[in-house]
Amino acid sequence: MKALIIVDLQNDFVEGGALAVQGGKELVPLINEIQQRFDLILATQDWHPANHGSHANNHPDASPGDVVELAGRPQILWPAHCVQETRGADFVPGLNQDRWAAVFQKGAVRHIDSYSGFFDNGKERATGLGDYLKEQGVTDLYILGLATDYCVKFTALDAVELGFRTHLVLDACRAVNLQPGDEREAVEAMRQAGVEITTSQELFPIETIPLEQKL
Repeated sequence: MKALIIVDLQNDFVEGGALAVQGGKELVPLINEIQQRFDLILATQDWHPANHGSHANNHPDASPGDVVELAGRPQILWPAHCVQETRGADFVPGLNQDRWAAVFQKGAVRHIDSYSGFFDNGKERATGLGDYLKEQGVTDLYILGLATDYCVKFTALDAVELGFRTHLVLDACRAVNLQPGDEREAVEAMRQAGVEITTSQELFPIETIPLEQKL
């Protein structure tokens, strides 16, 4: 059985948001079209408390991009983003949620960040996504969303480690690129781990993709 995972397509991660990824909003029509090809659709959602340790404003004299130690692990600091019960944490307007089976929230524990949709960064806690997929008999995962070099990457790597055949829909992702080349390196790391790198056009006949999204 196949499942689609939409990673963190939230207001704070697209244009106008606190941690905007260039080109994030333009993914919505394409992802809506791709959703029509799947019976099982799930989403992940960054869901931080306001005092989360990954937020630069919670560290005196720190700025976004700095690296600090958080609970014994290196942590990149980000602008405050995806705070629980705020608009920034909401999914992007226009994104079709009608057929989603479940949303798995992550990053809700103050002392540790959670890039992957399956576990926090220290693998201290699971979100429940892995168990849910296995209960549904899922064998193949198709992953897309934001951002290629962080949450998409770590979700895909954990999916492979958990034994799922994992596919990255590359044209339905966008990257932060905190450093030049981060996206390329992330894609190669996924490929080396066994993730199949594909595109919407390779998965579906070209006529199923809206004209404005054709490559």
